[in-house]
Amino acid sequence: MKSAQLKSWLHKAAAQYGFQQVAISSATFEMPIAERLAYFIEHDYHGEMRWLADTQNRRSAPTHMWENAKTAIILACNYGPDTDPLLQSENKDIGNISVYARGRDYHDVLKGRLKQIASQLASKSSWGVKVFVDTAPLMEKPLAAQAGIGWQGKHTNLVSREFGSWLFLGVILTDGELPVDAPSQDHCGHCTACMDICPTQAFPAPYQLDARKCISYLTIEFKGHIPHPFRKQIGNRIFGCDDCLAVCPWNKFAQHTQEIKFSLGADSKNYQLDYLLQLDETEFRAIFAGSPVKRAGYVSFMRNVLIAAGNAENPKLVQWINSHLTSDSPYIRAMAVWALSCYLKADQLGQMMPADEQDRNVQEEWKQALYHVNKAPVV
Repeated sequence: MKSAQLKSWLHKAAAQYGFQQVAISSATFEMPIAERLAYFIEHDYHGEMRWLADTQNRRSAPTHMWENAKTAIILACNYGPDTDPLLQSENKDIGNISVYARGRDYHDVLKGRLKQIASQLASKSSWGVKVFVDTAPLMEKPLAAQAGIGWQGKHTNLVSREFGSWLFLGVILTDGELPVDAPSQDHCGHCTACMDICPTQAFPAPYQLDARKCISYLTIEFKGHIPHPFRKQIGNRIFGCDDCLAVCPWNKFAQHTQEIKFSLGADSKNYQLDYLLQLDETEFRAIFAGSPVKRAGYVSFMRNVLIAAGNAENPKLVQWINSHLTSDSPYIRAMAVWALSCYLKADQLGQMMPADEQDRNVQEEWKQALYHVNKAPVV
């Protein structure tokens, strides 16, 4: 089968397997991606995501992943929400979970489909193929921009004229050659809405992200004690943040996903904080099995829930916050102290302070709570 015929077949196969777009790029970057990646790492913008630095060379070019690669086939799947995600931040009694994590884990959903397409392509062409869905050091977003699916906006995420901010990406690398598509043009113009809305000001400049300030990084990748300056800004976001995506004007063209696996559990979008605060680790694993939320792990997840509870301005949550003061995890105990400081007076907190606390970070939280107690609602 000729390359033009193969490309036509790929479009049909992509639609058959639930992908809304497919585009072709060379397996080499035509943009200064390696330089941008080096700048990101040199400025420590990657935070504790050390694997980004460890795999810098392989990330800088697809051919560093597979030297025989000649073509990248980029497939995009729409996961557009049915409501404005920004509205979720207004309900302080719920835990706000990022849109991409409200259904099945997209890695699991897309990878099987990509393997099917790649296997059929290999059979039709006798080419070698390799499949990637955001689990290997391959930079999918620059490839998607180079192939014309969208462009990387000032928030560094992909923006599509047809689907706005809501596309999952998968890539098939092959050692065969296909006709490439034209790259996408940047249509951000003078707009800075994505940068302006960021609660923690995580964008030092257009097209640059300091992950150390990003709520998605802090609530998912970062496993430590979230710094005090970011806790109020986190609000009720317990897994990820969609603000910079949701505010983009190009979302006026976005479409609600038709993929039921990404829109499953509509009722579960509104996780009540009083319910989440009562979960033990076994219950957490059961509820979020098959969901990206499991990636955070129970300790980080409950740390995030306690921050949301402290921001909720709901004194009824105090009894459940209080139950975490005896957690085995110092990260959970520390956030329980902070959350209580949003409700109780210093003398009330003093009566609850244990005499045998050994963890220095938790001790510091008690000190901060007693001497800088918030004047928020009091029970």
